[in-house]
Amino acid sequence: MDGYLDSFLHYLSAFRHTSPLTSKAYGEDINQFIGWAEENGVTLVDDVRPQIVRAYLVSMQQRGLARSSRARKTAALRSFFSYLVKQDVIETSPVTGVRSPKLDRRLPKFLRNPEIEALMAAPISERADVPMALRDIALLETLYASGMRAAELVGMNLEDLDLDQGRATVIGKGNKQRLALIGSKAQEALGIYFKQGRPALAKRNPKARSEHAVFLNRFGSRLSDRGVRMLFDKYCASVSTTLKITPHVLRHSFATHLLSNGADLRFVQELLGHASIATTQIYTHVTTAHMKEVYEKSHPHGGG
Repeated sequence: MDGYLDSFLHYLSAFRHTSPLTSKAYGEDINQFIGWAEENGVTLVDDVRPQIVRAYLVSMQQRGLARSSRARKTAALRSFFSYLVKQDVIETSPVTGVRSPKLDRRLPKFLRNPEIEALMAAPISERADVPMALRDIALLETLYASGMRAAELVGMNLEDLDLDQGRATVIGKGNKQRLALIGSKAQEALGIYFKQGRPALAKRNPKARSEHAVFLNRFGSRLSDRGVRMLFDKYCASVSTTLKITPHVLRHSFATHLLSNGADLRFVQELLGHASIATTQIYTHVTTAHMKEVYEKSHPHGGG
């Protein structure tokens, strides 16, 4: 089965344009199943039956693996065997009819307005390096204003950004291109960064003239996804002692605040780059929960 796994992973990267991290996760999950199957006497892909897949998932449950992990492994196997069906390697997928573990629906975490303001102000008080502080303010404002993912932000080049019009072209999941909107505060912060922050950072890199990235690191090269996450770790403690703030929390906050203020669901779907509106609908549950919380705190009889 190993040879088929290699061709499947090549298919994911070459034709589905999945990220290296996603492909790696798929490979690890499927490889784990192959190892378990071989230990239990199943070495040929033709011999994999639904009862084998179910037995594997039961073994994972008995080992105490979380539902979310078992659901991820089921999804990986479903994709792998569906690929083999399309390649005429097998006639039917052994994962057909195998149910994924039901997951508890968890509402996305988001920041309230005071927390947003505290996060935007954090670089001023915590960064001694002025160009880096200006970069961080512009970065945080852009993430919150646009709802971009961290990978989309760091992949953005200067030619992708139209600052005067307040919009940017980003490449999202599946290598899909979409338009992101950037509000006035982000435009202002980016303008200052381009005048006073980015030129200073670019000078730190002798090859800066060939660097087209909007956001640069302390050495004048393109900022990485990991660099963005480290930035959030730096400012997290100054904003909230209970919530770990990540780039995705800002994305959740962007969507929640838009819907709370009357934005159309399909409009938010377009801005987030969701393929299905069902993915965006979870934010309506967040805003409903928030409305109920505000009501119970504000109404004399709200608490019951």
